Amino acid sequence: MRKFFLLALLLVGLAGCATAPAPYGNFVQNSAQTNDKKVVDDVVKKLAALYPPASTRFDLQHVTPDFFGTYLVESMRAKGYAVMEFKPEPKTASAASSASEPAAAAATPGLSLSYIVDQAKGSDLYRVTLVINRQQSLDRVYQVAQDGVIYPAGYWVRKE
Repeated sequence: MRKFFLLALLLVGLAGCATAPAPYGNFVQNSAQTNDKKVVDDVVKKLAALYPPASTRFDLQHVTPDFFGTYLVESMRAKGYAVMEFKPEPKTASAASSASEPAAAAATPGLSLSYIVDQAKGSDLYRVTLVINRQQSLDRVYQVAQDGVIYPAGYWVRKE
């Protein structure tokens, strides 16, 4: 009985972890747009080196309300990527609204893409993480110099 209880508790805990939404987006407060542009340009350059622009579609997995996300979408499209922006489904979705979407877009899903931009507390280090297909991640750390310009503080790290 005790083993059953522990097993049930473990399964409930794992199920809770699997269904918990991961926080994605830009968590840096008051970042300079010029620094965001530099980082986005670096991100798009790395994506172009790994995924061919003319034949890759990315499906964003969260909204992009900030400058970083908006500029990322614009830059990816300018580079040649097809980008499907995130649209939360309304809770009262009808069959008519789903029939109006193009069947080709639903039939061929792209690579899922999420990003996290955050800052180490009390430092001038920033981390950018791209999560692609929920399995692969690309990470890079950036540092803001005393003149206020951001520079890469290390190499890209890729987890497959």
